Amino acid sequence: MSTPTGPASGLPVRMPRPRQSGRHRRPEPVVAPEGAAALVLAVPGTPSSASRGLAEEVISIARSELPGLNALIGYLDGDDAEYPALSSVLAHAAAERVARFEQAKAAGREVAEPEGPAAVVVPLLVGPDSTLVQGIRRAIEDSGAPAEMTDVLGPHPLLAEALHVRLSEAGLARADRARLFTVATAADGIVLATVGGEEAVQAAGITGMLLAARLAVPVMAAALDVEGSVASIAEQLKGSGSLQLAVAPYLVGPEVADGLLDAAVKEAGCASAEPLGAYPAIGKLVLSMYMTTLGIVPAVAQGAPAL
Repeated sequence: MSTPTGPASGLPVRMPRPRQSGRHRRPEPVVAPEGAAALVLAVPGTPSSASRGLAEEVISIARSELPGLNALIGYLDGDDAEYPALSSVLAHAAAERVARFEQAKAAGREVAEPEGPAAVVVPLLVGPDSTLVQGIRRAIEDSGAPAEMTDVLGPHPLLAEALHVRLSEAGLARADRARLFTVATAADGIVLATVGGEEAVQAAGITGMLLAARLAVPVMAAALDVEGSVASIAEQLKGSGSLQLAVAPYLVGPEVADGLLDAAVKEAGCASAEPLGAYPAIGKLVLSMYMTTLGIVPAVAQGAPAL
């Protein structure tokens, strides 16, 4: 037993650590504001158990970064049975907000009428794809819900990091340039493969420059949905002196049609890394787009400058 003045019988007592003060004090964790709009992840492509697992992992990462986050998944081509359609998810989110308001009002609480978006829609896309983006906008309109859509996730330095990791996992790049070891199969030229036509290729070029700086090898973007684009870029890299090429899919995964990546890689005759998938940076960027839209500011340590 211990007493208010200290331990009894010589047994130690774990005392609470004093709160650290000053510029190096740990920031208070940010939590989702009460009644904040739902984050709705818009998943493109044909729904499948694989895309659902990926989306759930992305959402899990976002929730771990922002406790209390109301996060939902809507499929652009959902069937409302196993895979809820984006428009249905948005309509449900809006109805839920109204129901919460009515319940609070009936309980005698003084609450303001809901205003602003009921949901913030974040496309699960790293680059622009006009067809998919228009489909998401159409789903928002069809839902009749007050919702805002963010931009796509890229370009961003975190995506260049994710591409680097995927290439290193496939043995196609050094994991860390600072470490003095070699990878026998390391590529000396990278084809950054995306979808969305020329607009997506232009946007991918920005992330490609960041990746090239990390790997110290040339990186050029190509469109998987433009016939012969990947093979053409591969020939350009070979013509400029690259002998061992690799494809780095600048994709989350669900947005590309089945077989399209494999066919392009085979045509180009080179190795390939895996798509980005649920790499942690994807979940963090999804949350960042949501927080920016709602003006939720991340916590910073007291006395430290905000970044």
